[in-house]
Parts: sequence; structure tokens; C-alpha cells
Amino acid sequence: MSNSIAALFQCLTQGVYVVGVAHGENCNAFTAAWVMQVSFNPPLLALSINPNHSSYGLLQRGKAFSVNVLKQDQLELAAHYAEPAGADKLALVEWVPGRTGVPLLNDAMAWFECEWVGSCPAGDHVLVLGKVIDGKILDAAARPMTYQETGSMDGAAALFPDAFTPS
Repeated sequence: MSNSIAALFQCLTQGVYVVGVAHGENCNAFTAAWVMQVSFNPPLLALSINPNHSSYGLLQRGKAFSVNVLKQDQLELAAHYAEPAGADKLALVEWVPGRTGVPLLNDAMAWFECEWVGSCPAGDHVLVLGKVIDGKILDAAARPMTYQETGSMDGAAALFPDAFTPS
């Protein structure tokens, strides 16, 4: 492993998820690694999303999202949802709409369904807080995929500076 800032950040333990969004009949999904639990009571998850992302508008209007936990062997699925918006990304997999209409993937390890409770700017992203209103483990024997397993799939290494700026 190199000693770059990108390699440093890959040392953080993070999962890989497909986040589903919907507003009315419009649905989309995208790969995300910046998702975390932030509260037990109520159960809250935080999602980090670039406000220029094609799904951000659906997320804002629909006020809900799903977090579909990917299994270790689903790298191709992660890559599929990491692609830029284009044809219907959801046409290639089996999914059902959640209570809020967001996509829940049938082949995920598990899923969470969340209702938007707030947001906060965070650098070049926005943190969205969601209250977990439903969830299910679909494959208890599976192991979750980690962000490090995706290598350079997302191209994030090119976004980091070459070195830290002295303070």
C-alpha cells in the first residue's frame, strides 16, 4: 500500500452500500461508502452525498433513502451503481419499493429504510440524517463489503491533495 493521502483514508473501516432514492415514480440508486450510525434512540444514520450528484435532487424532494448493505462478492454491483447517471440503473436487479418508495435490493446483505430528518453542509458534500423506520437482514451468513476492497473503483484517489498543508 502506498503512503498517499488516498491510501491513508482507505484505512478507515467503512462499508460499501447502494443508496436508493425516490420521489414519486422516479427512482435511482448509487454506490456510497460514507454512511454511519449516529444515534441509538432514535436510530439515526448519516449519509454523505455530493450536492452535485444526480440523485441529490431526488433525495431532497423524496425526503427518504435506503441503505442497501453489499456483500463481499458484489463488487460488480458496486461498480454498476458507481457509474454516472444514464439508463435505468435499477432495471438490472430485483428490488421492491420500501414504505417511502425507495428501492430495496433483493440481493443485498441487509437494508435500512430512512426518513430525512435534517442536513448539514460538510465541505464539498452534504450530511443527511435519516431516521431508520424499517430494516431487514436478508443474508445473515454473508460478510459486508468494505471500502478498501473496491480499490480505486471510485476514482477518489485523484481528488485528494498530494500532501497535507502545514497549519
